[in-house]
Amino acid sequence: MMQSLLPAIYPLLKSSYHLDFTQIGLITLTYQLTASLLQPVIGYYTDRRPQPYSLPVGMGFTLFGLVALSMASHFAALLSAAALMGMGSAVFHPESSRVARMASGGQHGLAQSLFQVGGNTGSAAGPLLAAFIVLPRGQGSVALFSLVALLGIVVLSRVSTWYQATRQTQAARTGGAKELVSPYSRGKIIGSVAILGALIFSKYFYLASLVSYYTFYLISRFQLSVQTAQIYLFIFLGAVAAGTIIGGPVGDRFGRKYVIWVSILGVLPFTLALPHANLFWTAVLSVIIGLILASAFSAILVYAQELIPGRVGMISGLFFGFAFGMGGLGAAALGRLADATSITFVYQVCAYLPAIGILTAFLPNLERRHA
Repeated sequence: MMQSLLPAIYPLLKSSYHLDFTQIGLITLTYQLTASLLQPVIGYYTDRRPQPYSLPVGMGFTLFGLVALSMASHFAALLSAAALMGMGSAVFHPESSRVARMASGGQHGLAQSLFQVGGNTGSAAGPLLAAFIVLPRGQGSVALFSLVALLGIVVLSRVSTWYQATRQTQAARTGGAKELVSPYSRGKIIGSVAILGALIFSKYFYLASLVSYYTFYLISRFQLSVQTAQIYLFIFLGAVAAGTIIGGPVGDRFGRKYVIWVSILGVLPFTLALPHANLFWTAVLSVIIGLILASAFSAILVYAQELIPGRVGMISGLFFGFAFGMGGLGAAALGRLADATSITFVYQVCAYLPAIGILTAFLPNLERRHA
């Protein structure tokens, strides 16, 4: 919720600082790259040396980022605030994914979906809170959300205590069990990870067009007010949250490869129709796209964790980081494209991205191998 405040107040920042779409994209890029470059490194390190109390530390970075954002007086300060929030995300996600898997009771897809739906629900609430709290009161009111970060630090301190105790109990039970090894060759693993990366690229480049520029698209094409456009963004992000909770348990039951098939390639007809729809059907299509597309990430992440067992932190950091990086690059590249052409043309180009989902055919069937 706190991290979604940044893109939610883009219209306010654009008018206050006289930013163009390229600069809006650079803010997103700064946040996403800070998160994406650090996450795999932190995950790799914590696989070998788990850091239970890194969870409240990550929330602390987010707190400082919020305060900096509320006090920023020029574009460079906005970039610094975005970088701090990205660092908070980088520290938080690898270990929190490990906690989710540890608490799953074997239902790894469901646990990952529950974990991510918390983030997606917060992301959906961010634009609504920005519309009714930040926009009427101005940029300084962002500091109010630092109180939520303080509450998060308290909660995560308790989670970290449970995590440390549970890890010690599991270590005592296993007595230093041998490290799990993937049944697939190195070449097969590298190829599969590359395909999963391409699918992440497809998903998050397209999501960047909606998360960063959907309000501008609605304002430009349908002449909506900023607050009304934020409500439409909230509806879309709510659909993303709902889709996230569906993907994990469906993958547990029917297989993660099938979920990946449907959630990437299956969204193609709807993305192709979106740029040509009226306001009502734009809202309907955005909900369908959010529901289907959001179910992909938990399935992709748990699939990768099962493909390379024993590397939960590294895989979580790599895929969360790559997802955020693609979101950041997408926001910057699409902002540049919007400045050069139009915001409508951006959606016409992005509509073809889900076609990359055809690569799913080349992924191994993990469930069949495990059976």
